[in-house]
Amino acid sequence: MSEIYDIIIVGAGPAGLTSAIYARRAGKNVLVLEKSAFGGQITFSPKIENYPGFQSIGGAELADKLVEQALEQGAAIDIEEVLDVQKEDNLFKVITDFGEHLCRALIIATGAKHRHLGVPGEEELIGKGISFCALCDGAFYAGKDVCLIGGGNSALQEALLLSETSEKVLIIQNLADFTGEKKLSDLVKSKSNVEYIFSTTVQKFFKEDGSEKIYAVIKNEDTGEEKTICADGFFEAIGLIPDNKPFEKLIDLSKGYVLSDEKCVTSVPGVFVAGDCRTKSIRQIVTAMSDGATAALAACDYLS
Repeated sequence: MSEIYDIIIVGAGPAGLTSAIYARRAGKNVLVLEKSAFGGQITFSPKIENYPGFQSIGGAELADKLVEQALEQGAAIDIEEVLDVQKEDNLFKVITDFGEHLCRALIIATGAKHRHLGVPGEEELIGKGISFCALCDGAFYAGKDVCLIGGGNSALQEALLLSETSEKVLIIQNLADFTGEKKLSDLVKSKSNVEYIFSTTVQKFFKEDGSEKIYAVIKNEDTGEEKTICADGFFEAIGLIPDNKPFEKLIDLSKGYVLSDEKCVTSVPGVFVAGDCRTKSIRQIVTAMSDGATAALAACDYLS
């Protein structure tokens, strides 16, 4: 018979690993399942300057510290992709690409990935000039020229944040106008250091030898005209993709995100959620860790 874990945590980002640390300190038997990279999205950040306790720390280094701490606390961590979760009496059966695991409580901490453009040169330059978070990385471009891709509420908020410190912000939007709220749109358009181009898409990114700038070939979708632009940094704000498909038959979702509040409980008793994969307004490392602690303690209370 398979070992029955007290808690299985799906996802080994800041939220999941924090959950593991708290659950183990409470004496629970814990298994963490991660399908790709330990640390989640933070591993793509070469430098983090808004994490308390460190003036600056690399994302990969912070991820290593979190994994090391969870392992030292006694958590088991395996590389397996969760495909489905089924409730069986008072247990949850977690089905992966490797096998099956049983647990009494489940914490979903799968995070949310930034939507990518999917154009040539993009993947190679992520973390090397292409970023997804102005709050996280905008300070690196103080006094410099940046380009932001997107036109929804999130993109407009990012543009306003960047406009406070950057010399110039160029917004590239693939539609004929911004799709965010009129108040945000009007505010962005009133900024003297913000320019914008509509009906335009990015075709590819590249760097030139000896230059630190990022180059992009852009195309006007109305005329078909292409030209090359450059900036010190590019920010993509075209949405997030939560990774919750394996749980869609188990719990309630809203636009792909797990429905929950600050208590980190879900629609199913015994299932908890932490981090960027749940409905929330702020998605940062510290808020993911806060969720991780909350979800772990809630799971421990459920098991008691």
